[in-house]
Amino acid sequence: MKGLYCRAGAEPKFVIQETSLPEAVGSHQVRVQVKACGLSPLDLKLLDDVGIKRDLIPVGREVAGVVLQVGAKVSFFHPEDAVVGILPLDSPCSGLCDVIDIDEHYLVQKPEKLSSVCVAGALRDALCAYTALHTHARVAAGHTLLVLDGASSFGLMCIQLACYHGVKVFTTSHSPQQHAFLEQLRPSVAKVVPVFNGPSDLLPAVLEETGGLGVDIVVDSGVRLQEVESEEAKLLPHKHDIISVLGVGGHWVTTHKDLQLDPPDCRLLHLKSASMTFLNHEVWTASSAQQGRYLHILKDIVEKMSAGVLRPQPEEAVPLYEATVMMESVQRHQKRKAVVQL
Repeated sequence: MKGLYCRAGAEPKFVIQETSLPEAVGSHQVRVQVKACGLSPLDLKLLDDVGIKRDLIPVGREVAGVVLQVGAKVSFFHPEDAVVGILPLDSPCSGLCDVIDIDEHYLVQKPEKLSSVCVAGALRDALCAYTALHTHARVAAGHTLLVLDGASSFGLMCIQLACYHGVKVFTTSHSPQQHAFLEQLRPSVAKVVPVFNGPSDLLPAVLEETGGLGVDIVVDSGVRLQEVESEEAKLLPHKHDIISVLGVGGHWVTTHKDLQLDPPDCRLLHLKSASMTFLNHEVWTASSAQQGRYLHILKDIVEKMSAGVLRPQPEEAVPLYEATVMMESVQRHQKRKAVVQL
């Protein structure tokens, strides 16, 4: 069978490779026939940091499928169960293989009416949103939240999850089309701030909506560290603006991996008694310390998707032979998400 792999180097190259599984299934493993697999950008630096060094790195980790066979000590699943999960960082399997082996503790049951393509395309972003709002920010009814780039897959999951919990949500749009889309969202957000003409309107707009108090939580989708950067980066807020929109005791969850705060930024955070955390959703599969909590989160996510609380933007599924080109596009961030249907 074939799988998608990355040959790391100065310029990552994605290739389709033949692969095989052992005849016997591990005692705690589940053999799954994959129906759909989500493609997300590959973080080669993170893999290097945690000591995963391979000539060929498996690609495609968000999978949905049907159980074919279970190991001798598997207790959660049976053949023909529909399942969904995220392969761990050190998994030798590519999620684009027809059949994969995965430990039962990385899977949850998939509700019958939830499509494999939908859940495979949105699971990672929903997990990020859940981690940002619940694990880091401790969101609660009555809080105010600023979600930057709300029309992105991750931003949309944050907005819907926050609205479900009774949070007042503000967000930003990066184009007139995104602005119109966010204005029509149901449940609706309190304010959509357009930043496609420049992010300078963000701070006054949010302070006006909150009576000058600022918001309780900010979740970003990237930060502009300097004044002169790429055209895409110019749509992102400056780190000082994010700190400025935080209220007293506020919390900033950042997706920026290399964020550095200058002494004036730290001083402003100190004056507000505010805090900041880094969002790294990979910790759930990189460590087994909170495996039970992780499975509870996955189960809650798929149940909310099935109930319509979380409604991801539909992704058009592509066949396996287009996976290489699609993954190259995803890796260059021209397209943030893709789903392959097997």
